[in-house]
Amino acid sequence: MVITWYGQSCFRIQSGDLVLITDPFSKEIGLKPPAGQADIITISHEHYDHNNRGAVKGNPFIIDSPGEYSLKGISVIGIPSRHETEKAQGSGPNTIYVIEMEDMRICHLGDQGKKLSNEQLEQIGDVDTLLIPIGGTYTLNAEEALDTISQIEPRIIIPMHYKINGLNINLDTVDKFAKEIGVKKENINVPKITLKKKTLPEGDNEVYIMEPLSK
Repeated sequence: MVITWYGQSCFRIQSGDLVLITDPFSKEIGLKPPAGQADIITISHEHYDHNNRGAVKGNPFIIDSPGEYSLKGISVIGIPSRHETEKAQGSGPNTIYVIEMEDMRICHLGDQGKKLSNEQLEQIGDVDTLLIPIGGTYTLNAEEALDTISQIEPRIIIPMHYKINGLNINLDTVDKFAKEIGVKKENINVPKITLKKKTLPEGDNEVYIMEPLSK
């Protein structure tokens, strides 16, 4: 499995010839939208920085609501949550996705803004790789993300939805989060991550700061 990041909450996750793209964004956010084809698109909520279905070519199967889905050997579980923080009340629903691929579990939190409930944690279950927002304002901030990580206890953590060059949405940068959690030097500005079940880290909290494709 190979993971690359376009910026914001948009990842390309590839297993063999199968490609899944999460939360494709509009060019209005200041970044270049994802390009190429995909077999599956997951959309956590209907905001322009997460729901640009038209950016992805081919005839992808679109998952945009809670439920259980299975396609081409990939399992996706959508878990309902709320896209709300103290500063962004009334922002509407959000869907957390747990993606099962190559006998590994990836959790994409979308624009999660609050601490996870016991019911949500039970549905999420064991997680190998956590894609977590840390930019604040509309989602979890650095401190809240750390609390959420302690709830889930994933092996690998990839922060998302934070300020990068070109992004015209006002978010925190990754710096505070990286300082608080600690990141190995070789895990900073990583262009892609290749994951295999047999080589996953034994412990928790292996953090990767990814280099976005959409510069």
